[in-house]
Amino acid sequence: RETFRRSEDARRFAANVETELQRGAWIDPRLGQVTLREYATGWLDLRPAPLRQRTRENYEGILERHIFPTLGSVELGKITPSLIRHWHGRLTGAAATRAKTYRLLRSLLATAVDDELLARNPCHIDGAGVERAAERPSASIEQVCALADVVEPRYRALVLTAGLGGLRLGELLGLRRRHVNVLHRELVVEQQEQELASGRLVLGPPKTDAGIRRLTLPDELVEELEDHLAA
Repeated sequence: RETFRRSEDARRFAANVETELQRGAWIDPRLGQVTLREYATGWLDLRPAPLRQRTRENYEGILERHIFPTLGSVELGKITPSLIRHWHGRLTGAAATRAKTYRLLRSLLATAVDDELLARNPCHIDGAGVERAAERPSASIEQVCALADVVEPRYRALVLTAGLGGLRLGELLGLRRRHVNVLHRELVVEQQEQELASGRLVLGPPKTDAGIRRLTLPDELVEELEDHLAA
């Protein structure tokens, strides 16, 4: 319920509400009284596409470390662009972490807009969600082979498959015998193995559909995999 000292202010408020009602843009302020922490908990549980366990752990960690300490107890309706700028200006950590944190909060509040708890998303800091990490150096074939020569023999094929096949660590750990076809020189990537905070290992699909792929193996790697499978 709104109260005003002057009748002129009350009339102006009523006129603004009427305009927003006609535009279909009016949001009942009482709906925004849920705190960010309360809303975020339901947001994690009720996403249309269920989060993978590792992704959920990452989101929970970002919320607890970087978002909740400042914004967790704030009601959604009181989160303003000014408050977002103040919070973002005090974020610490690597640039990539700050970008991930901002994207997570922006996505969460975008859903609050869809749920008609907010009239608009207060997150609109230009470039805040863009990661500008320096390009990672890549090992040469000579360096990959040199590393494979000095690791424990059982891991030689792992190193060579990583270096010559371009697989990520989780994809390498997710490989099984059925994924390797040395006769047709093919390697199928369809799952990855990840370690949760508890130490438990879980298998799941790649992060995106594009991660599911069939690779043609170079001759040198085919020979190494044949030796590895024979052993």
